[in-house]
Amino acid sequence: MGSFSLMHWVIVLIIIVLLFGGGRISSIMGDVAKGIKSFKKGMADDEDEPVQPKRPVAQIEAPPARTIDGTATSTEERKPG
Repeated sequence: MGSFSLMHWVIVLIIIVLLFGGGRISSIMGDVAKGIKSFKKGMADDEDEPVQPKRPVAQIEAPPARTIDGTATSTEERKPG
């Protein structure tokens, strides 16, 4: 129970062929094959192209950090408890 028998799949296949027709299915499969071929070609082109270095990014000089000498004081006294 839960899985389809071979007869179910044959009936589904016949219905699909009747709805779409043989020519339509073959054109769809051809389009899928062209898409896969184009994808593989694009992936191969990416691997073959050497990565060209981008122009260097200008380094921005930051002003030197300022330090302020002093001591920290508390605004409230700590209460026990």
